[in-house]
Amino acid sequence: MTTILVVDDDSHIRKLIRLYLENSHYNVLEAGDGEEALTILEKYSPDLAIVDVMMPKMDGYELTEDIRSFLDIPILMVTAKGESQDKVKGFRAGTDDYVVKPFDPVELILRVEALLKRYRIGTENVIKLGAITIDKDQLTVRAEDKMVSLKKKECELLSVLASSPGKIFTRNQLIEKIWGYDYEGDERTVDVHIKRLREQLEIFEEMTITTVRGLGYRLEAIHG
Repeated sequence: MTTILVVDDDSHIRKLIRLYLENSHYNVLEAGDGEEALTILEKYSPDLAIVDVMMPKMDGYELTEDIRSFLDIPILMVTAKGESQDKVKGFRAGTDDYVVKPFDPVELILRVEALLKRYRIGTENVIKLGAITIDKDQLTVRAEDKMVSLKKKECELLSVLASSPGKIFTRNQLIEKIWGYDYEGDERTVDVHIKRLREQLEIFEEMTITTVRGLGYRLEAIHG
């Protein structure tokens, strides 16, 4: 069973989140502050952490940075603050998603499910798309007797697109997933990498990367 750590100094909020998580068949661990959370994290290995920002002893930003230093799990930040600079601070600390109080518990569950799915895809080193195999360790793409080697960022970009064939990813989404939220370069970096990818993947008739004008890119699997 998937285990989720809920860290919040408000016991009523913890109880509400626990209720909805358990109703969705998750196992729940609770901590009232960041220090207690770290003690729990040393004993157990939860699959996801829901972290409140405003807490005594150690705030959510500090806790998120600490978790990131030794665990690669999805982190969902919950806070009463909605200002954009607080969101940026949260993402720079290492959070994956962000909800503002008061939140809809159903939305929280949906975000939890989406994060868990994204991390499972992200931790899979081999992605299969029909006859095509993308190996993130070897940085290769294979199909029958055809094979190309990619650079690391190219392979990461292809893996994100291939994780959801047909889904449109904006340039911003791709930058955040591959280069990080604090990336200060130009959006055209994505276009350059897409161009290189297309040149590399020309030998594969089984898939193509399509430009969706004004939106971004999507990978389409072509079934012969």
